[in-house]
Amino acid sequence: MISEKQYNETVKDFTRNVYRFVFKSVRDKEATEDIVQDCFMKLWQNRTQVDASKARGWLFTVAHHAMINYLKIQNRNTTLDHVELKAAAAAKLPDFDLKEIIERSLLDLPPLQRSIILLRDLEGYNYKEIGEILQLGESQVKVYLFRGRKKIKDSIKVLSAVI
Repeated sequence: MISEKQYNETVKDFTRNVYRFVFKSVRDKEATEDIVQDCFMKLWQNRTQVDASKARGWLFTVAHHAMINYLKIQNRNTTLDHVELKAAAAAKLPDFDLKEIIERSLLDLPPLQRSIILLRDLEGYNYKEIGEILQLGESQVKVYLFRGRKKIKDSIKVLSAVI
């Protein structure tokens, strides 16, 4: 069970991390703020069932699921205009720096691979913790991480050849 004091400490300690994790996939400040706020609201509502020592992992699990739901809704709302705009932006690739190329490559990954890479490389979780957060086995996490990193490397090679 999480006490009010522990909850406030959790909010203070992990808001930035959860925000950064969600924003890397959502890329919309307001939507990210809403998702993060909902995550902490759910933590408060479920404080009697959540062990204080596992609050961080619990938050990332809830954030991951909320992010996936948001992205599914956004993908349903994608119009032809958005596809055309994305193609026009891709035509201007030589203007991107390496950070932008990596971020674009990251956005092209499936949400699960993107989440695994962000949790491992940005947040520093180990394979077991990522597996617990995303409800996957350690070997699955390793495979998805390898494949995701390979796709990013391949994207960088293709984009650097264009530049």
